[in-house]
Amino acid sequence: MRLIVNVDGGSRGNPGPAAVAAVATAPSGEVLDERSETIGKATNNVAEYRALLLGAELARSLGADQVEFVADSKLIVEQVKGNWKVKQEHLRPLRSQALEALDGFGSWTIRHVKRGENERADQLLNDALDEAV
Repeated sequence: MRLIVNVDGGSRGNPGPAAVAAVATAPSGEVLDERSETIGKATNNVAEYRALLLGAELARSLGADQVEFVADSKLIVEQVKGNWKVKQEHLRPLRSQALEALDGFGSWTIRHVKRGENERADQLLNDALDEAV
């Protein structure tokens, strides 16, 4: 099964209260499932990696073997692709965890979009943060 999974993570303050979200859709655009959760205090970049991990978990739970991940964090996308070095020591384990999670799929890709093109995932994470505050 092929899925598109939009992911987003963010914090209010950097670091600050943080949340993650993932929205899984069929290639037709039909939303199959969505998840969001707060993750405590974290930086924006940590939250973005944790969102990718949530997205991988969501895709796996739906039985996906081919996944296109869509994220609005250029940093995370380029680091996962191996195009940019992970300079922040605390992000290295998260990148490793993400790559391990992604390797579980038959095939996967990840691409960057502007925040406005990741609207539902952004809304979910902000709703989670609003409820937590």
